[in-house]
Amino acid sequence: MKTFRFFDFQVYQEAKKLHRQIVEITKTFPKEYFYLADQLKRASLSIILNIAEGSAKRSDKDFNRYLENALGSLNEKVACLDVALSVGLITQKKFDELIVKAESVKKQIGGFSRKLISSK
Repeated sequence: MKTFRFFDFQVYQEAKKLHRQIVEITKTFPKEYFYLADQLKRASLSIILNIAEGSAKRSDKDFNRYLENALGSLNEKVACLDVALSVGLITQKKFDELIVKAESVKKQIGGFSRKLISSK
């Protein structure tokens, strides 16, 4: 068994890719929106970290709790993107592109969660 099994999780890899995009996008935010860029990056990173941290838990129930936290952070990220769109920091096209990717990560987390629950 690998020491850090989360490296093998597709959802972890996809969340990392999406995070890299968020980091790049927030570099273009004006200084007066630092708070939004910071929150967006932290919510995005939180998804990755919850998947990784949860994977080290001994029980599927505990791991699932971290996946729920990851979903909460994903919703937070989407809300931040919505705010960024509403104030003109990102285009509708970029927003739509990121939402499609966020939905994919959400489905993967949900599927992973259901798999943990059904393996009991």
